[in-house]
Amino acid sequence: MLDARKVGVVAEQGVRMKLVFAVVQDYDAAGLTKAMIEAGFRLTILASTGGFLRSGNTTIMTAIEAERLPELLELIEQNCHERTEMLRFSAEPDFPIWYPPDLTEVKVGGASVFVMDLERMEQI
Repeated sequence: MLDARKVGVVAEQGVRMKLVFAVVQDYDAAGLTKAMIEAGFRLTILASTGGFLRSGNTTIMTAIEAERLPELLELIEQNCHERTEMLRFSAEPDFPIWYPPDLTEVKVGGASVFVMDLERMEQI
């Protein structure tokens, strides 16, 4: 495992790095972050809101060695599950036709994962 303080130097020596953003539902975030820390991943957690449900999300950012990407994706898959919830939308006064009047079944959860090549990362 790389020492994060030396990643900038190592990246120049040919070690392939990835920058990973995982956007997960708040409900799944605690379990995922615990699993990532136990597996030795360093991470930054950002509070975020998104989707048409405007629900709370957590965006987890980490820089990893490219070889560890499958391990990280497996942790995300194990800890972030899609589920169905019944929601009632509150109608906006100007557009009540856009919103169903009763409970609506909506799929939530899972994760959106963005992976990018990382040229250099240094912890200062």
